Amino acid sequence: MKIPDGIKIYGDANFRGECPKESIEQMTLINTIRMKYPETYGRLIFHPANEGQLINGQFSSIIKKKALGSMNKGIPDIIIPANVTFCMELKRADHTLSKISDEQIEYLLAAKECGSFVCVALGHEAATEAFNDWLKLHDSTTRHL
Repeated sequence: MKIPDGIKIYGDANFRGECPKESIEQMTLINTIRMKYPETYGRLIFHPANEGQLINGQFSSIIKKKALGSMNKGIPDIIIPANVTFCMELKRADHTLSKISDEQIEYLLAAKECGSFVCVALGHEAATEAFNDWLKLHDSTTRHL
């Protein structure tokens, strides 16, 4: 998995071995954030469905979904809309068991260019570290009354 220098990677890129699948890592992260911040970040965090997740019978609505803006190739796994948007692509701790597409990299680079916090996290522990780094950044940019 080749990530450009402009995108921060959280986690140990040298780790090889057994590790949970991406969906389990993602559920762990989302549940943790929802439990700790149920009214704020837990309410806002989401995983957008994309073309790769459609099942038979849903194909007929792809054109309409694209036209409405709900289908965007490369959209990252985790997004939190905020003063500084959090965009994270979550991969397995052993990244050799995962793939990243050109569209995913292009999306992250475009989001970074527009001021978002972007990263790739290898496993839920790395994802939690990324979230905590973003939280510090977000808190420093939040306007308080």
